[in-house]
Parts: sequence; structure tokens; C-alpha cells
Amino acid sequence: MGRLFGTDGVRGVANADLTAEMALGLSVAAAHVLAEAGTFEGHRPTAVVGRDPRASGEFLEAAVIAGLASAGVDVLKAGVLPTPAVAHLTGALGADLGVMLSASHNAMPDNGIKFFARGGHKLADELEDRIESVYEEHRTGAPWDRPTGSGVGRVRDYDEGLDQYVAHLIGVLPNRLDGLKIVLDEAHGAASRVSPEAFIRAGAEVVTIGTAPDGLNINDGCGSTHLGLLQAAVREHGADLGIAHDGDADRCLAVDHTGAEVDGDQILAVLAVAMRERSALRSDTVVATVMSNLGFKLAMEREGISLVQTAVGDRYVLEAMKEHGFALGGEQSGHVIVLDHATTGDGTLTGLLLAARVAESGRTLRELASVMERLPQVLINVKDVDKSRVATSADLAAAVTDAERELGSTGRVLLRSSGTEPLVRVMVEAADLEQARAVAGRLADSVKSALG
Repeated sequence: MGRLFGTDGVRGVANADLTAEMALGLSVAAAHVLAEAGTFEGHRPTAVVGRDPRASGEFLEAAVIAGLASAGVDVLKAGVLPTPAVAHLTGALGADLGVMLSASHNAMPDNGIKFFARGGHKLADELEDRIESVYEEHRTGAPWDRPTGSGVGRVRDYDEGLDQYVAHLIGVLPNRLDGLKIVLDEAHGAASRVSPEAFIRAGAEVVTIGTAPDGLNINDGCGSTHLGLLQAAVREHGADLGIAHDGDADRCLAVDHTGAEVDGDQILAVLAVAMRERSALRSDTVVATVMSNLGFKLAMEREGISLVQTAVGDRYVLEAMKEHGFALGGEQSGHVIVLDHATTGDGTLTGLLLAARVAESGRTLRELASVMERLPQVLINVKDVDKSRVATSADLAAAVTDAERELGSTGRVLLRSSGTEPLVRVMVEAADLEQARAVAGRLADSVKSALG
């Protein structure tokens, strides 16, 4: 088995790759590693545990809680809440650890475990590596040092989390949303209660879809990975805009009043301009990944906003933001981090801020999003290949060089192995869509040939 931790926690098919035994063992390992690091020193440790509505989250939640309590950690069981809500509560409650059970935008059979450190920040790579090492050591037979008697952790439900999180969201909005009609697609996921409540309290007229999770329908034909239902609903209801989240609501994509998609790059551009106008965009800089559309980079240049680019993954965006003190960063996929108000991508907060910009400016989302022009971009996911050899295959490097020579200065090529799925992503941008498709298709064939 390769490294358990990907770019966004441990993820796999629940009860096959990610079992109850693994969830329990990783939780015990996390508690021991954080104790060794001095996180728990001088006090009784506490953890916040939340999940999305997947059926498998029920037994995985039980396993995680059992593991933490058996290691002497008191647990606040927050129930079904978005990932950013668990991160927020971890910080707001002064907890030593946060755990979120979710596979985000993945299909229902998958699930995942994501750990947050004190303050609600994702664990550093070295701590994840240490947790994995300790987990493997004890999985193969080394006994745990277990507390007994009053030393074991206590578990209680924490039902106040939803209201606390919504109050936080409303409290950071620059203005209300009165007069806007907004369609929300919650992907039958973790924000099915939170997001509508927040938008309504902020003053919007709300129409909802995807708000009836049954444990099996998360991300199923809806949410940020399937915008068709939202686009149709916005047109049907004559709404000003639509907002779509994924299963754990750390992402936000949008739809303008015509039903046209507004992706993460465009959202980031709109918010960057709005924050600069409020003098809230520190150093007039925004952070994005190498997957951002070239049109985003050109738009930021025109607006006089500096761009810092990182590897793909919101954890790397966050690292750059924290290192340099930047306030805004995100990904094309809709992960947007507003560091003054969140420690991770927050889809509900992003949607609220985007809607607030529409309300404050008096302009349509379509007008606001026109600050950038998306260059044609083709993305092909190549499955069933050895993604570990992307950076070392000479044949693949030669194919990329040929593609870059053909595109010249009017486009670019990016190949990367997915951090959360067993596949290689081929991305090609060009001034002409047909050229982008042709080059991407040839590169995808080269990936299959070189890595298959």
C-alpha cells in the first residue's frame, strides 16, 4: 500500500479500502502522535468529530469516536456538518483535534478521514506521516499504552454546532442579501441544513434542491459536480444566481441568472476585486494553483493584483497564504479560502460572499464574472495507469514537449497524478477549443501508452 494520506486526508471505498478497523487505528494513532508532540500537555484533551451524511459515515464515526475515547480523548460528537464547520468549531471551542468523515465530491461508496489540528488547521505533512507510521507499527502487533478508569475519554453530543457555525458566517458578511433570489443545490450533503439557514438569515429569498440526504444520494447527479439541475432551477425560478456545494461543502461553484456556469477561478476573481476595494486583500495578492485557467492570470494582471501559484490541493494554497500572510486563495474546483474567516475551503462562506458582492454592487453575477475570460481548457482523467511514474517517464516527457511546442505561447499543458483518486489528469489550454481537444486527446493516449 502507498501512502495512506493524500492531499485531503485518507480516502477510499468505505468498508473495503477504509475500514472501521483503520478508522479506529488512525484515530488512536493521531491521539498518541499529538500527545507526543505536546499538544495535550497540561490538560485533558478534547476532539470535535463531524461527518457528512453518507451511510458509511455512521459506522466510521463510531469507530473514530471509540478510538479517540480509548486513547483518553474527550469527544464532542457534532453530527452531520460541513468540513469547514468542523474546522471552525475545532478552533472556536479550543479543541485539540478535529476529525471530519467525508469523501467530499466523491461518489457515495467512498469515504474519508480528515484530521484538523488545534485552531482548525489541517495537519502538517510530517504529522500525517508520523500518524501513518505509528498506525502501521501498532496494526502489526505493537500494543498501545491504554488509559483506564477515569482516564478514558468521555463522549457527548454537541448539537449547538450548527447554530454556532451559522452565526459565525452571518457575522463576517460585509452586507446583507436582501432582494436577491438564490437557488441552492446542497448535493444531498453535509450543508443541507446549514447553507439554506445561513442564506435565509442573511436576507435572501431561497429556493433549495438537493437537501434531502438519505445516506445514499450524496453527490448523485447534483451539487457542484453536476450543475444541470441547478442551471435549470435558476432559469425556472427567475433567480439572480445559483450556488452549488459538494458533499462536505468545502467547495462552491455558481450559476448566473442565465444558467451559465461560474467556476472557481471566476469566483476567486470576483472576490479578489471586491476584497481589494475594501482594502481586505492583503498585499493585493491572491493565491491559486497551477490548474487555474490562464484567463484568470491575465485578468489579475489587468486588475493590478499579484498572483502566487502553488501545487494542486487547497492545503498547498493554504500553506502559501499562511507563510506570506495573504488573505484570499483557492482552486478552479471551487475551494476558496478566506483566511481571515476560515482555516479551510468553505463553500457556504464563499457563496455568501459572492452573493453579497452581487447585492452590494447592484450588478449581475454575469457582469461581475466577466472580469475574466476563460480560455478553452480541456481536462481528461486517464484511469487505470501507474500514476506514480508521471514525473519519471521519458516517453511521456517527450510527448509533453511536443505538445508545448505546438501550443507555443498561446496555451499550456499540465499533467498530474490525482491526490485523491487512482488516475492521471491531463489538462490542456489553448486559444482554440478544437486545438485544445486534439492536443489533450493525443496526450491522454500517450499517458495510457507510457503508464498503462
